Amino acid sequence: MSPPPPPLGRGRRRAAQALDEALDDAALVDARSALAQGRWQTARSLLARTGDDWDRRGHRITVLARETYCAAWAKEWLLAEPESADAAVLLALAEVRRALRGKQKPPRAREACHRAARLAPADPTPWLGLLLLERALGADEDVVRLFEEVRARHADHHHAHHLMVARLAERRAGIGPDPLHEVYDFANWAAEQAPADSPLAILPVVAHAERYRVLAAAGHEPADPAASGHWAGRRARQVMKAAFDWWLEWEHEGHPRRLVDLNYLAHAKVCEGRGAEAAALFHRIGDHATPAPWCYPDRDPHAAFRAARAAALGTV
Repeated sequence: MSPPPPPLGRGRRRAAQALDEALDDAALVDARSALAQGRWQTARSLLARTGDDWDRRGHRITVLARETYCAAWAKEWLLAEPESADAAVLLALAEVRRALRGKQKPPRAREACHRAARLAPADPTPWLGLLLLERALGADEDVVRLFEEVRARHADHHHAHHLMVARLAERRAGIGPDPLHEVYDFANWAAEQAPADSPLAILPVVAHAERYRVLAAAGHEPADPAASGHWAGRRARQVMKAAFDWWLEWEHEGHPRRLVDLNYLAHAKVCEGRGAEAAALFHRIGDHATPAPWCYPDRDPHAAFRAARAAALGTV
């Protein structure tokens, strides 16, 4: 095994922590640290405790799968327990991550996901792995098919809906702003069909940010989202208000990916110029910034987050 990287400096360490995809899941952070040292048994115990909490399971496995040596340790786990669905799913997501980094051939990652799906037929996570892969590499029909495979196992799967929104937002990039774009219809449909307390209520805000990413990259919107009129229209204001009102009523402190939603919502309130509402969200977020949407369209997410938070909290 290669030696560990040198320790981060204080500033870089703060930045890494602020953009940690584990978010506030302390048990996941511990399991990831153990896995990096080759102690896969901690991850084994974590996934056993997670059970069929599918959003949490998907979150934990995708974060663990980002570890450089995850595939190697998952293979060792499978050697010890050849019928372990948890080990197979972890290996599958690790192979997907390697394929997305160009370190593995996509067909091999797909094969690993299908093998895991056979061992755990009720688990949406192997299909989430395939969706992650095809969201980047596949045709539209493949993405839709895999999304439906995830939904057949967990209809309100948080991560899968975010992936679909990101992919749909990229359609017809060259046409410019379009309030009737299909990504908005999809997000509204998903929010409306979900239970009243579902965090998918925030999905229209996510769709708005993802479409801005695409429009800004195509030159249709300014590179500074706060200077864009993208959040100023009547429809946009209605979407932001509905999402913020939902958060006030239904805030889900236990959802594993709630901080992803809060970052999107805080970003929207900053762009909308609603500083007091943004401040309330920043208080809930703390230091748990997420790369998206603060990096949109091409910004340092840590710097953008900190500047927006400081302005909202009145510290600049």
